Amino acid sequence: MRVIAGRAKNKRLIAPPGLNTRPLTDMIKEALFNVLGEKVIGAAFLDLFCGSGNAGIEALSRGADQVIFIDSSREAIKAVKDNIMNCGFTEGFEVYCNDVFRALKILKKRKLKFDIIFADPPFTNPGIFVRVMQALDKADLLKEDGILIIRSKRDKEMPEKLTCLVRYRMNSYGDSTLHYYKMLREDLR
Repeated sequence: MRVIAGRAKNKRLIAPPGLNTRPLTDMIKEALFNVLGEKVIGAAFLDLFCGSGNAGIEALSRGADQVIFIDSSREAIKAVKDNIMNCGFTEGFEVYCNDVFRALKILKKRKLKFDIIFADPPFTNPGIFVRVMQALDKADLLKEDGILIIRSKRDKEMPEKLTCLVRYRMNSYGDSTLHYYKMLREDLR
């Protein structure tokens, strides 16, 4: 695992020990950031179920202004902090060891809004995907022109539309699919 582009290009990243995380492969990460393009520059980026912090660190490297990393695993959070330090970042990020659903409520209280939210929930819990979307909708953290990306198992059925989110793109890579959602315009709800 490595940072693909930007200030920390080619820096190696470590994964948390054990089999509880599925780090983004370089191929999936490169495809994700090719789709996001320049939207990352200056963005507020939320990395949920962040694991090693692979996606959020790539966003920082490519010019995101703020990245918040959230994972409930202490080992994952240690890996995120080690990776951030190894890449030389000293500002523009926050790292939290917390249950994602509890953390979303805290972020709502802080009135934070994000341009890009990347969620990579465990594939072993099939009900978590819709639950994450509902919690994000309730927390109202996505900016009006923001993008939500959810990584799922390739054969996982995901809703085309849920509450005010509508899927506008999906791409599969190996055993994973990236689902891209945006806010449905007010006049189309």
